[in-house]
Amino acid sequence: MVEELLSLLHALLDRHQALCMENHHLLKQLRLLVCERARLLRQVCPPSCPVPYPSRFSGESGRLPEFIMQTMSYMLVNEEHFCNDAMKVAFLISLLSGEAEEWVMPYIESNSYVLGDYQAFVDEMKKYFGWGTDDEDDGDDDEEEEMEEDH
Repeated sequence: MVEELLSLLHALLDRHQALCMENHHLLKQLRLLVCERARLLRQVCPPSCPVPYPSRFSGESGRLPEFIMQTMSYMLVNEEHFCNDAMKVAFLISLLSGEAEEWVMPYIESNSYVLGDYQAFVDEMKKYFGWGTDDEDDGDDDEEEEMEEDH
C-alpha cells in the first residue's frame, strides 16, 4: 500500500514538473505575443492623425500625467483601433521602456487582471510611478485636518 502511494506521489510530482515546464514555455510565448502585438499597435497611426503619436514612457518621475494624457488623446481620436480595455493596455505597454518596461513584466508573466482593465492598469501605474497632483492633495488634506483641529 505504501509503495503504491509512493509510486502515485512520484507520478504526480513528475506530472507537476512537466506542467510547470509547459506553463513556463507558455508564459514565454505569451510575452513574445504581447510584445509582437504591441509592436503592431505602434504602427496604428493613420497618415492624417490630428494627434501626434505619444512619446515613450520610461518611468520618469512626474511625467506620468503627460504620458496618460497623450495616450488617452491618441486613443480617443483613433477609438476604432482601441475597442476594449485590453487593446488600450497593450497600447500603453507598447510605449513603455526602461524602468517602466521592467515594472510591467510581472503583470504580463502572471497574466494579471489589470492587463484587461485599463483603469486598473493606470491606477497601478499611478501607485508605482506617482501622480503629480497626489502630493499636492496630501498637503491640502493636512492643512484641512489642522484647521479642523483648531476649531
